[in-house]
Amino acid sequence: MFSKSCEYGIRATISIAVESSKGKKTGIKEIAREIDSPEAFTAKILQTLVKHQIIASAKGPSGGFYIPTESLSKIKLVNIVSAIDGDAVFKSCALGLNKCTESSPCPLHNEFKRIRDELETMLSSTNVEDLIIGLQSKQTFLKR
Repeated sequence: MFSKSCEYGIRATISIAVESSKGKKTGIKEIAREIDSPEAFTAKILQTLVKHQIIASAKGPSGGFYIPTESLSKIKLVNIVSAIDGDAVFKSCALGLNKCTESSPCPLHNEFKRIRDELETMLSSTNVEDLIIGLQSKQTFLKR
């Protein structure tokens, strides 16, 4: 459903959010290890997230990536998905057809549109703060 970059971007944001909730910044090596992603690939994803102001970075000995605590509840999953994958997941045809529309639908159009709309609603209503609660209580995980 999401690109590999997007999957890692969501996981990286959640990982950074956990550390930020403890008042800490975290580096690329730690993030890559935590989300089980190649370091160079993680660095590119983090650049995109910084560019879209989803996460922040600080340079220097006490630097790293972080999310201001007051922003944890404001960052929605839809922000991350849109920053990395764009809005194609919310508009694309289930069969990959370019001209699939309401007036000229593919055989899966109506059912897939409903699923896309539900996905967008879920991503728009889920914030990063909600997700770190499960990690902190050990009810959820980021890597196997």
